[in-house]
Amino acid sequence: MLTSAHETKKNIPFSFVFQFSLHYIQFSEFAHSHSLSLPLPSTMSPIDPHSFTDSTHPFTTHISFSFYFDFSSSIIHSSALISLPSPHSGPFFLDTRSLTIHSILDPNSQTPIPFSLSDENDPIKGRNLTVSLSDHSSFLVTFSTSPSSSALQWLTPPQTFNKTHPFVYTQCQAIHARAVFPCQDTPAVRIRYSARLNIPSQLSAVMAARHVERRRPSGNEAVGLACGDSLWCEEGRVVEEFEMEQPVPPYLFAFAVGEIGNREVGPRTRVYAEAAPEVLDAAAREFAGTEDMIRQGEKLFGEYEWERFDLLVLPPSFPYGGMENPRMVFLTPTVIKGDASGAQVVAHELAHSWTGNLITNKTNEHFWLNEGFTTYAERRIVEVVQGENRAALNIGIGWRGLNDEIERFKDNLEFTKLKNNQEGINPDDVYSQVPYEKGFQFLLRIEREIGRPKFDEFLKKYISTFKFKSIDTEAFLDFLKENIPGIEKQIDLEVWTEGTGIPPDAFEPDSSVYRMIVSLANEFENGRMPREDEVADWQGQEWELYLENLPKSIGASQERVKDRTEMLMLYGTEWSFFEINLNACPMIALDSRYRLAESKDHEVKVAFLQRAIATGCKDYYNEVEKTLKGVGRMKYLRPLYTALVQAPSKEEDNKVFAKRLFQEARECYHPIAQSVVESIFAKHL
Repeated sequence: MLTSAHETKKNIPFSFVFQFSLHYIQFSEFAHSHSLSLPLPSTMSPIDPHSFTDSTHPFTTHISFSFYFDFSSSIIHSSALISLPSPHSGPFFLDTRSLTIHSILDPNSQTPIPFSLSDENDPIKGRNLTVSLSDHSSFLVTFSTSPSSSALQWLTPPQTFNKTHPFVYTQCQAIHARAVFPCQDTPAVRIRYSARLNIPSQLSAVMAARHVERRRPSGNEAVGLACGDSLWCEEGRVVEEFEMEQPVPPYLFAFAVGEIGNREVGPRTRVYAEAAPEVLDAAAREFAGTEDMIRQGEKLFGEYEWERFDLLVLPPSFPYGGMENPRMVFLTPTVIKGDASGAQVVAHELAHSWTGNLITNKTNEHFWLNEGFTTYAERRIVEVVQGENRAALNIGIGWRGLNDEIERFKDNLEFTKLKNNQEGINPDDVYSQVPYEKGFQFLLRIEREIGRPKFDEFLKKYISTFKFKSIDTEAFLDFLKENIPGIEKQIDLEVWTEGTGIPPDAFEPDSSVYRMIVSLANEFENGRMPREDEVADWQGQEWELYLENLPKSIGASQERVKDRTEMLMLYGTEWSFFEINLNACPMIALDSRYRLAESKDHEVKVAFLQRAIATGCKDYYNEVEKTLKGVGRMKYLRPLYTALVQAPSKEEDNKVFAKRLFQEARECYHPIAQSVVESIFAKHL
């Protein structure tokens, strides 16, 4: 949607604006070098440890974007008309990372507005863009992204499924929106936006926003952009327009551009993916039950506020299982397992439509408000749609994961707290299951105390009270105590939110299926594999829970056959083969029967490979290499690379192997995933 500001400037020649902007940039640099500084504040009042956003400044309400995608250079030439709720005078701070700022103009008069970028490039926050406003309620920034933007992954045709056209997509959580556009990059700020994406005509664009139209470019739309009007309107380009009417935090800004097709799977849902029938058809089958989950979510948590719930299956390099971008959830292709179990990831992202997107944590220090609530909501949806046993398995896998994360942070217990201090901390470095699973346990503890009916009533009131707002832990606790009087006498709220580790009144799963699987896993140390009749109905989750609960003491050279008579009775003539392989490498014996290393379910495959590495079993290193080069999901990269580099000193070749793999696979990983692997190497090598 074009604004009056765009209409006002459309008759100004591009050459004039561009030259004027260059002169002003030169003046700004001259003034800075001669200590003729532009106005800067004497003090700052930050509201977020990960942002330069100042609490005394107005919050952005709307941004109108124009993006020109230059695939040959992996750069987006852009403009952003930033609107404020009222006129503001004085400095105004915006977060940026690896952006080139060309100009900042008054949208009405086209006169330059003074600005400066901080000299220091903070390794976490990037650079502070200070705009000196004089009674401005809006201003126009023209800028270009960097090929090394931490929020963008540019894929060449050989890296795509059809290997014909390039592909680009965003990942802005937690603090990467600033690498796409200058903004107050904190979830405390919520914005509406419109966007024009100028792309090659053989490609399509999708966005976490309502699609308005696909059309030919119009003259004068590129005023001020570094690409210029001639490139904007050249033959073979189209413009896709989008509008986001609901206010969202910047980390939920998202788009993808490539050769994209779609399939209809429900009245509110289409599945999008690279335009390959086998990918689209598999995704459509996997997510056919999405509408049922939306309806259950509405029964539990209230009206679905976002109109559409579409799904985009991205290339394998996508670093997360899913990203809850409103109206257009982004998914890894590894969730397509062929048995509809991948729909549980969709259930989680759907649950974010209420907890995370509708109500948002004010800063990443309160991330559990997004993820703990969403994990609870996901499991309630799964319980209704797929049954109590499936939900119990989810809880069991989560419990195991929470215990593993507490061990991971044993030297820095701050990050085992729900509410934690992240000053000077990159949120990507401390991303873990703690806010998900400890947050879930906290809410489950409240439910157990007051009963599910009363807790359901509380949840609906919580969501309706705070929808389209960003809150912190204190706001939640105040609301909890106000609506459930005396709860602080029944549950130690401070221990749960500010204490380290797992509180003593947390709830380890107690279902029969959970106990059976854990018991079988514990018996593996005694040379006892599960029988085929015991695993006949197992899907990926059962195997994942089994593998994650195998005793950590299993080693390649240990004798652990305790009862040969029992083994002979269980396995008959197969026992000799089992015994030989068990003593050589226990994981080989397990895999020889159940082919876990070849599983199409990456949760199972990676859990198995991680344990094989830990036991010193190198028979599967070809599969490890194939996996690390085939997917970029951090849930798989982190444990496999960590297992390799944590090898004892006598296994130095493991570390050499890990470094070689990363060197060869690095360009296929998203920048966020690259950074995570590099941090693992920095810690252990």
